Amino acid sequence: MQETFLRYWKQAEAGEVIQNPRAWLLRVARNLAEDYVKSAFRRNGTQTPEFLGTVPTHENSPLEMMEREEEFAQIREILDGLSPADREILTLRYALDYDSPQIAESLNIAVTAVHMRLSRARERFAERFALSGVKRPT
Repeated sequence: MQETFLRYWKQAEAGEVIQNPRAWLLRVARNLAEDYVKSAFRRNGTQTPEFLGTVPTHENSPLEMMEREEEFAQIREILDGLSPADREILTLRYALDYDSPQIAESLNIAVTAVHMRLSRARERFAERFALSGVKRPT
């Protein structure tokens, strides 16, 4: 703040006419604040690589991503072994996240039929899943 008023005083002493002092002061204060923030990086630098390595990440490691992709590929292979009707209803429910009424409307069947078909499709999938030896995805 002091720097802002000091600059205003210097401008006035130099004979420069400032038409709107309030706007000028606000603009100078904003520019000084932005400069201060930008220079904070140079003053403080960055953290050491050791410290940055301990910062938690929201992303999975490459190994975890590869394992997950392999698990999904195995699950897709199991799905390919199911009947088209089972694949369709499981896809609508779990891949497209449709609820039962949406599935019923999409397949032109009753909601109770959706529940029964989902139940049976899940059972058949679980049987094949258990026989495949695939570990459950996390």
